Amino acid sequence: MPQRMARVSVNIDHIATIRQARRTWEPDPVAAAAEVEAGGAAGVTVHLREDRRHIQDADVEQLARTVRLPLNLEIAATSEMVNIARHIKPATAMLVPEGRLEITTEGGLDVAGQQSRLQEVVASLREAGIPASAFIDAQLEQVEAAASCGFAICEVHTGPWAHAFHDDPDADSTLAELATVAQAGKAIIEAGMQFNAGHALGYANVAPVASLPGLHELHIGHAIVSRAVFSSLRVAVSDMVAIVEASQTT
Repeated sequence: MPQRMARVSVNIDHIATIRQARRTWEPDPVAAAAEVEAGGAAGVTVHLREDRRHIQDADVEQLARTVRLPLNLEIAATSEMVNIARHIKPATAMLVPEGRLEITTEGGLDVAGQQSRLQEVVASLREAGIPASAFIDAQLEQVEAAASCGFAICEVHTGPWAHAFHDDPDADSTLAELATVAQAGKAIIEAGMQFNAGHALGYANVAPVASLPGLHELHIGHAIVSRAVFSSLRVAVSDMVAIVEASQTT
């Protein structure tokens, strides 16, 4: 029986990053979600950070009301964020580590080091009908701890694979990083959890991860937004020039 195809959930945080650079109303993440759906994505992901550097509370509220695709809400395991998730009721809530000074998430959640607290968070989310996902490094102890905490999903951090691939896609060390992700995925499935993967995945490095056995979903954002800047910039400029020229001939 053929393996089911992995789904793609698109992270639209950086649409909001562009908007927040000017503290204005465009580009609108809600409009971006509609474009993501039109492009064939199976889900939308946003990270509501504690410092609100990109996605805002109002964005999450509106996305939860309007988006037709499953909404994956990334949050820190704080009481504030858990309460927001319980109110919003996304399709999934993914717990991630969060540092105020980091540019982007720098590693997986240390589930093994805080099992007692995370068991409470997972139970609180489950009580609200929200499956909890853990963003973890590809380490078997983290998989085992996530299963003990009751997580329904584990997303394996693919950053080490992506960076190794960028340096040398054919190196033995790069292939070893992929094997590590695969091993973690196998352990996740055997523990009865859903195997997802994400972070730093792009057009050049995604295929080997996407083909891993049992992979359910990929979360990809920065690379897609980066390509969109160039793939649509010509059209955007042409549309603006046409409006300006038309205004001068009527």
